[in-house]
Amino acid sequence: MGRVYLFLADGFEEIEGLTVVDILRRAGIGIQTVSVTGSRNICGAHEIHVEADVLFEECDFGDADMLVLPGGMPGTRNLGEHGGLCGLLREAAGAGRKIAAICAAPSVLGDLGLLEGRDAVCYPGFEDRLKGARVLEEDVVVDGNITTSRGMGTALPFALKLAEQLVGSHEAVKIGQSVMFLKS
Repeated sequence: MGRVYLFLADGFEEIEGLTVVDILRRAGIGIQTVSVTGSRNICGAHEIHVEADVLFEECDFGDADMLVLPGGMPGTRNLGEHGGLCGLLREAAGAGRKIAAICAAPSVLGDLGLLEGRDAVCYPGFEDRLKGARVLEEDVVVDGNITTSRGMGTALPFALKLAEQLVGSHEAVKIGQSVMFLKS
């Protein structure tokens, strides 16, 4: 297994980003937080400051098994305006690599044309940005190599679905049970 990269920009939704990091690390998955701001210091949408593991320009992403975008505002807009990240997402989609986005962040994928002909979900009010997608109302949707989710309240099932894709359902269920999300 290679690595998961989760991209951070100022204004990201803290629970959506950090829940994914926490659950994937519990699963033993190598995940790095990547700042697209030029600084490791990131300020979330609710003024929670975090330090990213690396800067975008320090990575080559050749070992990426999955790329993850948390939502939040203006974090989603900041991610969508980063040319290097948008190019990386297009390249990853073309290569069939796993891509995941939650809350408003599926709009970045929609704007790039990566959801065309797919099932997807997003935070209410962003549906028109999921260009070409069949928009559903489920908590988490996996369509091929792309996973989308609706928002902060779906962060835990989203993270567990990502873990399931990378280490299998048995391990994801064990983690879900250990954090009291799933019953034994």
